[in-house]
Amino acid sequence: MKWLRGVSARNLAVATVLVVVAFTLAPPMQRYFAQKAQINALRVQLHDSQATLDAATNELAKWNDSSYVASQARSRLHYVFPGEHQYIVIGATTTGATNGKPAGTVSTDIPAGLPWYAKVISSITSTNVNP
Repeated sequence: MKWLRGVSARNLAVATVLVVVAFTLAPPMQRYFAQKAQINALRVQLHDSQATLDAATNELAKWNDSSYVASQARSRLHYVFPGEHQYIVIGATTTGATNGKPAGTVSTDIPAGLPWYAKVISSITSTNVNP
């Protein structure tokens, strides 16, 4: 043991104690940092859940307003108030909610003499529709 000649017993004892302390403290420190990371992940999840809850609460508050409900019924379901007339324009050249793509064309080659449901199916399955 030539390498031990320059090392005193005191230095060897201190090094041994430090190694034992390091091995003793390593698992609790690893658990500590793992739990800190888990706590931070749960805080982020809690913040996201709170933001979702706030958005849902705001949406619920909107639906408690009768004018908002009426506007949504008009735009989504095409409802009208009594005495009003609603017109839906078919074949307009403006683009709808298709992000700049032209709206599909209405089929003009619908066979005559068919029941109404066959005409509807024929208009849907027509090859005149733009992709």
